[in-house]
Amino acid sequence: MSEVMQAILTRRSVRSYRPDPIPDEVIERIVKAGTYAATGRGRQSPIIVVVTNPEVRNQLSEMNASILGAQKGIDPFYGAPVVLIVLADKSCPTYQYDGSLVMGNLMLAAHDEGLGSCWIHRAKEAFETEQGKALLASLGIEGDYEGIGHCILGYANGPQPSPAKRKDSYVYYVK
Repeated sequence: MSEVMQAILTRRSVRSYRPDPIPDEVIERIVKAGTYAATGRGRQSPIIVVVTNPEVRNQLSEMNASILGAQKGIDPFYGAPVVLIVLADKSCPTYQYDGSLVMGNLMLAAHDEGLGSCWIHRAKEAFETEQGKALLASLGIEGDYEGIGHCILGYANGPQPSPAKRKDSYVYYVK
């Protein structure tokens, strides 16, 4: 079995992280993989915002928790020290698909680097708020972007989760 297939078959969403920092060069390799995701007509509609600053990371967590309706103190990012925000330009008709492929590449690359990852939703709602728009503006990000997802990264705090059984009706063949 190829290394790529091995990574696809063994990657799992991790929901508990150690606070250990991730080296910049590791994050850069993961992000590079995200930039090589397929995009509609090669337009490269997504952008990736790398958040390693603990204050901004916590602000994002609080925004996400608020949208979730979680109790105060709940961290929807499960303690992960790094958040990769994937946004995509809404003027491209394939922006949601493009951003989803970026998320997939990021999670596979993180697994390849020995890191845990998880796709955390509510990025769309977070960056539709005034607080989310202000955050993007403060980073110099202009344009009509929609949040696709938060890809959280970190060293897993515990064993890799087991895979769920694949459903019987997953694939239909037409020969």
